[in-house]
Amino acid sequence: MTVPTSFIIFLSVCACAIATHLASAAEGETPSPQQLEFFEKEVRPLLSKHCYECHSVDSKRVEAKLWLDSRDGHLRGGDSGEAIVPGDAEDSLLIEAVRYESYEMPPKGQLPEEDIDTFVRWVNMGAPWPEEDAPSAEGESEGFDLGQRKSEFWLWQPVVEEAAPEVSDQGWPRNDIDRYILSRLEEAELAPSRDADRTAILRRLYFDLIGLPPTAEEVAAFEADTEEGAIERVVDKLLASPHFGERWGRHWLDLVRYAESRGHEFDTDTPNAFQYRDYVIRALNADVPYDQFVREHIAGDLLPKPRLHPEKKYNESVLGTGFWFMGEWVHSPVDVRKDEADRFDNMLDVMSKTFLGVTVACARCHDHKFDAISTADYYSLSGFLQSSDYRQVRFESLEQNRQIAKQLAKVDGKFQRQLLKLLEKNDVLPPEAIHVNDKAVVVDYANIRKSDYLQDGVIFGQAPRRAGMTYLDSKSGSAKVATFGAAVNDSVWFGLESITGGEMQNRNKLGKIPKSGRTLRSPTFEVKHGNVSCLVEGAGHVIACVDSHRLVAGPLHGETIVAVKDGKRWVDLNLARYIGHRLHLEFVPAANQQMSVRMVTQGLNGEQRKDIDEQLEREQKQYEEYAQAAEAILGNTDAAGAKKIIRNWTRQRKRLASRIVRKSHIAPAMMDGTGEDDHILVRGNSSKPGSIEPRHFLTAISGDSPMEISGGSGRLELAEHINDPSNPLSTRVVVNRIWHHLMGRGIVKTVDDFGVLGQRPSHPKLLDHLATQFLSDGRSVKSMIKYIVLSRTYQMSSHADADAMIADPTNQLWHHRPPRRLQGEAIRDSLLALSDRLDAEVFGPPVPIHLTTFMQGRGRPGKSGPLDGDGRRSIYVAVRRNFLSPFMLTFDTPAPFSSMGKRNVSNVPAQALILLNDPLVVELARDWGKRALESISDHEGDAKAERITWMYVSGFGRRPAKQELDAATAFVETQASKRETTTEDPDIWASFAHALVNTKEFIFLR
Repeated sequence: MTVPTSFIIFLSVCACAIATHLASAAEGETPSPQQLEFFEKEVRPLLSKHCYECHSVDSKRVEAKLWLDSRDGHLRGGDSGEAIVPGDAEDSLLIEAVRYESYEMPPKGQLPEEDIDTFVRWVNMGAPWPEEDAPSAEGESEGFDLGQRKSEFWLWQPVVEEAAPEVSDQGWPRNDIDRYILSRLEEAELAPSRDADRTAILRRLYFDLIGLPPTAEEVAAFEADTEEGAIERVVDKLLASPHFGERWGRHWLDLVRYAESRGHEFDTDTPNAFQYRDYVIRALNADVPYDQFVREHIAGDLLPKPRLHPEKKYNESVLGTGFWFMGEWVHSPVDVRKDEADRFDNMLDVMSKTFLGVTVACARCHDHKFDAISTADYYSLSGFLQSSDYRQVRFESLEQNRQIAKQLAKVDGKFQRQLLKLLEKNDVLPPEAIHVNDKAVVVDYANIRKSDYLQDGVIFGQAPRRAGMTYLDSKSGSAKVATFGAAVNDSVWFGLESITGGEMQNRNKLGKIPKSGRTLRSPTFEVKHGNVSCLVEGAGHVIACVDSHRLVAGPLHGETIVAVKDGKRWVDLNLARYIGHRLHLEFVPAANQQMSVRMVTQGLNGEQRKDIDEQLEREQKQYEEYAQAAEAILGNTDAAGAKKIIRNWTRQRKRLASRIVRKSHIAPAMMDGTGEDDHILVRGNSSKPGSIEPRHFLTAISGDSPMEISGGSGRLELAEHINDPSNPLSTRVVVNRIWHHLMGRGIVKTVDDFGVLGQRPSHPKLLDHLATQFLSDGRSVKSMIKYIVLSRTYQMSSHADADAMIADPTNQLWHHRPPRRLQGEAIRDSLLALSDRLDAEVFGPPVPIHLTTFMQGRGRPGKSGPLDGDGRRSIYVAVRRNFLSPFMLTFDTPAPFSSMGKRNVSNVPAQALILLNDPLVVELARDWGKRALESISDHEGDAKAERITWMYVSGFGRRPAKQELDAATAFVETQASKRETTTEDPDIWASFAHALVNTKEFIFLR
């Protein structure tokens, strides 16, 4: 095969550009904020974990005189020479060592391939490292003055609302936004561009608000509406459209690194992730106030009055917490504590960038090198995650069944008290319970605190069943007496069914166990002995969740799952490999079977077990005698009122049971665990825990006093700190995001980083004005959007005045609206709409991704999805981390690994090639041309001109100029002549449609 010369030239240019970039980086060019963030998040933790023990100021003895805790140390090297050659990984001794090509470092075992790749990327980009003081022992940060950093930087200062500035041109502004913009332009002696054409504004609004083009009929209707307020009426219509949430939901999904698979080698599913996606769309369509939206994301599972779906009445709020779990997960990691630290790091990174616009994750290994964020702040926030847990929540049945469980507890309590009084009248009194006193006991469900009685669901009741308590036997219908105290699942909840949406690709061993809404969770404890034993009777599973690891696949960690059969009493788990780790146990009954859980122990030896058994046996014997006497009276027809009490009790329980929602879809969500504070990890090393840091919000905002937490994780209190109107971060960040999506550039250009490494606001007073307006409007996203799009600033033309471009070449002052390229989803959805193949159905499981022959690798889905995604909008097509859509990637849809509030906007040859050759583009363009041909008959005057005009209006939102119409007519006629056919040939109109798709105007907003 002959390689085209043009392609060789292209590769040569690319190679030269890369070489130039690497050389400049190696020569000491100032690293970019993105490079420094990459170092802090990816590289420094690896150095800390694998190198600092022997090659840092913390080392007891520095091996080979090599210090790797500073850039100078890498460049200076040790006994064998320099460790790195910036810009050249292949000639760097560090890379040889981690590859085991010369030295073998670290000596305990070769790093995973992805970690080696991280080092290679870092060296090749010039080994960026922030300017910092020489490292000191134990990770102390010299020169870090949080108070000074806070006082000297704009971000931490309160939001201040000032009166809108006076301007000379009183006729131009339509609202205060325009006054802030015009004021700066007048100071620079510049004038704003003219107003955009009405049709350009219409197309801009349609794509910005709903991500779809206006139809030819909608354009015509707008052109005919010359009454005042025409644009506002269009805005109101679009904001009320169900497509609004689909468009703006996609913006939000970029922030929370939304994906439906976990990545890594098997690309295991993130079960039911689409439920979170649908929640976001519904919330945006409903214009849920932003503070409520934030509250639901941080702590939606803890709200005393959750927001319910207006029609189906299921719990919406709990679904917001699913965002925490949209990240990558490693199946069966060797070091589960490091894996947890990495997952928490990603979760905190996404949370802090999304809601606060700061890079908290850069403080994992040391105090932030630039911003007023300490390492203590980082680990204080980590404590909120350590105190929380993952589940697949039965959100459709959650509220209804929670209320029924409360009513059941009241009913049971009422009749239990009546029966107890009856027994007391007959001189049948319960014996005194024995409290098992043994240091091996970790959890005793007979004597557990209410705050430690944790479960996903309600089947284990509001509290454990106490010894001597009466209960209704489900088989006989008679009243029985408990002979021992334990947590027992109530048979009234038998038959619960959890529904997973869509096809699953899941190797996780836990995925086969019916845990959702059926799990008793022990408090968290530290493993101090390898033998953990549970006193359990019934059938089901006992699961040890170590360091919150939940993706058990392959040979590792299989010992954390034990099946319980045949009413076994003592269940032993060999957890020797996890000594020193945190874990909790989960008890899951088998379907329609009961399980009682009495206690959890660790380090229990044979003599202790015998002693505990003897204590429990003595207690049980006493209660068996009591039960025998009590049940004789309760079953006696002469016993005054016993039968009636039992009948009434049975009837009321049956009435409540009939209202139980037994079928429910499930979704990823948080639940509270044991409230804990996290250790500061010295230099971010998970194997080097330091002092404990109490949970609190960012010190620069709320001070460093421990947060007052009413109970549990404290996430609800954290949400209130984020939402506090005095917090200068949250409102500025969200209004800046809205401005960015509408104007193409944020007032703070670095929308995810308002810190020192980010860019300063171009119009700080306007930013604070928008933040204040947002608060006064009840934090309504739709109101803020409407306020911006009705401004003259938004509606300016993209025409740039030559003098203005000389004075302000980067348009920092907004003297015109630069053209903006559509995002990949909008381009694809436009093609579906124009071809009349857009399926307007909303919500539901993702359409499987269409797999090309080039999309290969482990975890490849078993079957490919349809080429056109069943006509569904792009937001409903599956997002698989290892098999992302080539079309979307080419048009800069981000790979979902961390927050991406601002997409790249590239201009690469692959975009033109995709629009020219992609089978879906070709197919949809043909259908668009076919629509034009069929909708306008050859008998309707000048059909060619009418068809061309219709295609211009539907594709570009405007009528063609005479020159364009003439050129298009000539094209159609020439094509017909060449093909020796008529202009009624569908292929002619397919070619014309495809030509329009390949124009810049099709993929740009003017």
